Amino acid sequence: MNYRLIDWERYPRRAHFEYFHAMPDPYAGVTAQVELTPFFTVCRRDRLPFFLSFLYCAGRAANAVPQLRQRIVDGRPVEFSTCDTSHTVMREDGTYSYCRLNCMQPFEDYLPAALTAQAQAKACGGLDDGEDALSLLFVSSLPWINYAALRQPTPVPADSNPRLTWGRYGEENGKILMPVTLLVNHALVDGSHIAQFYAALDEALARFSPAAASELIPGK
Repeated sequence: MNYRLIDWERYPRRAHFEYFHAMPDPYAGVTAQVELTPFFTVCRRDRLPFFLSFLYCAGRAANAVPQLRQRIVDGRPVEFSTCDTSHTVMREDGTYSYCRLNCMQPFEDYLPAALTAQAQAKACGGLDDGEDALSLLFVSSLPWINYAALRQPTPVPADSNPRLTWGRYGEENGKILMPVTLLVNHALVDGSHIAQFYAALDEALARFSPAAASELIPGK
């Protein structure tokens, strides 16, 4: 796997890591209303698929925060260089399968690859994320509900993959808003890092265009 070991002796969150890692339920989650107005306008104007375009922005925003690329291996923190997304795709029978995408490639490459991968997942996909599932950002959506809070299922013992979920968007005071939930392992991620994700997502959505999509997050 493409990760680096974090220097345990110099790790500034060592005490925090040990404290939360010892908990049976170390997760922390936030749901925020995210504004989509400029992004939504671009998607409608250019006839872009809403979900896949938003997933691209959300995946890149998550990759822009190093702590969301960190995982726990053998009781110690590691950091991946990039993390793909794995999202749920609804199948004809009402069940779902997983679809893995690389949101760090240029948008003009990402979109056709995403459309193909999603069609394959819908036709014959399953629930296997592969041997390198540790690197993934787990993504799901509830497009039927504009929710205010969300409780997500988590394994025992706890894992360290961040989970992103969003619901149905709606209009309020002339703005298009959508609930977006981020669930993280608190051994690796603090509230300030969660706030960094939402700030990066706001910037990506506000600046979104097909031509500039690959440059939404500076340095990525």
